[in-house]
Amino acid sequence: MDYEPVIGLEVHVQLKTNTKMFTRVPYQFGAEPNTLTNPVVMGLPGTLPVLNYAAIEQTVKVGLLFGANIAEVCKWDRKNYFYPDNPKNYQISQYDQPLCEGGEVEIELPGSARNVMGPHRMVKLTRAHLEEDVGKLTHFANDSLVDYNRAGVPLLEIVTEPDLFNAEEAVAFLNALRITLSNAGISDCDMEKGQMRCDANVSIRPKGASTLGNRNEMKNLNSVSGVKAAIDYEIKRQSKVLDSGGFVEQETRRWNAEKGYTVSMRSKENAQDYRYFPDPDLMPVQFLRDTIETLRQSLPEKPFDQQRRFMEEYHLPYTVTSVLCPSAELATFFETSVAVHSNPKAIANWMVNDLLRELSAAVEEGSLPLSESPISPEGLAELVKVVDEGLISNQIAKGVFSDMFASGKDPMSIIEAKGLQQNSNRDELESICQEVIDKNPKPVTQFKEGKLNAINSLKGQVMKATRGQANPSAVDEVLRNLLNN
Repeated sequence: MDYEPVIGLEVHVQLKTNTKMFTRVPYQFGAEPNTLTNPVVMGLPGTLPVLNYAAIEQTVKVGLLFGANIAEVCKWDRKNYFYPDNPKNYQISQYDQPLCEGGEVEIELPGSARNVMGPHRMVKLTRAHLEEDVGKLTHFANDSLVDYNRAGVPLLEIVTEPDLFNAEEAVAFLNALRITLSNAGISDCDMEKGQMRCDANVSIRPKGASTLGNRNEMKNLNSVSGVKAAIDYEIKRQSKVLDSGGFVEQETRRWNAEKGYTVSMRSKENAQDYRYFPDPDLMPVQFLRDTIETLRQSLPEKPFDQQRRFMEEYHLPYTVTSVLCPSAELATFFETSVAVHSNPKAIANWMVNDLLRELSAAVEEGSLPLSESPISPEGLAELVKVVDEGLISNQIAKGVFSDMFASGKDPMSIIEAKGLQQNSNRDELESICQEVIDKNPKPVTQFKEGKLNAINSLKGQVMKATRGQANPSAVDEVLRNLLNN
């Protein structure tokens, strides 16, 4: 039988705030285990939580970015469960009154051609609610260790509708979410550091059916490739179960990345299993419409909107915009440079082909982010400008760029120090071109017989004679005048 998979994701995102959700204890990835805790984090008797308002604002921004309804009043609930990574034996979360409800995320699916933007569609969201993270368990052969540094970090859970229908769409959703949130400064979304984690709910049903099958939840998938592999495996596993006349149990499963399969962990919990009740130590939060509108005004342009604008306003190809727009830093660098000298195509090409290559090579020697680039947006604009004005050729500009990256100097100081200005003196060029014509009769004859490309051989000799400092357009004009007369 042919089956249709139906997928919903629960994505947990650590918010970028200075302190934890209910206490002023900071959080830093990689800190010595159990050094970032206090009585509130550990849930000791007599302690009281205090709201981190910055985390609430970040959550509202997420809702606004994705067009969700922002609750005028939201409350806090205790989600009760017993597990070693949860020091209080309950988690402060939101149950029936979340901060954000509804909304949608735009995703891009693979296109039909390399240079064409792929098809886009919207994935519906159920809700986004704020809670606190738990600690981290590290398992060994005979025991486990727990680090409570991460416990209490503001954690945003974004829940989709069952609105994804294959693993590729799930990957596209995670990529769109990561780019949007990181560009907005809401989270770094680094899955290797646990800043973004995903639970995937997968069910299958006969093609054409409207009811959903029993779902299996894959917990704590910590890489995009892991999400794809786990979903693909689970679709095949459930299909085999149904084809053999079996019944898919609703359960929570764990993905074994090393062996490439899922294993059962426990039957799937429902809301009543967690015994939710309102947290008695926290008051509900009420939002004024003016506050929400102020936060809306602070939002950046969304990446796909920016990409479409770059293609329309700057006439950049998809292959270039798909590199610039996923990074807020790259996009800002580009527009800052274009504001200094308006040649967007040249500036974008220098960034994509040269600047990123040099930054990547520098990473191997000790990491060099764009913010520490020796070449500034203004410096790159000046380099493009002197090429456009004919002061140096593109070939010479490559060397100047390398010197700029190595020294941090501006292009004009390098050009003047090395005497790299192009030679546009007509008298000098005529003398050199005539000498080249006299010494190379074969391409001269070919050109006069109609093989016009033969002039390129002569151009090369002129550039060699001038050590690349002759103005190419002036050389072309002088050679043609001499050859035609």
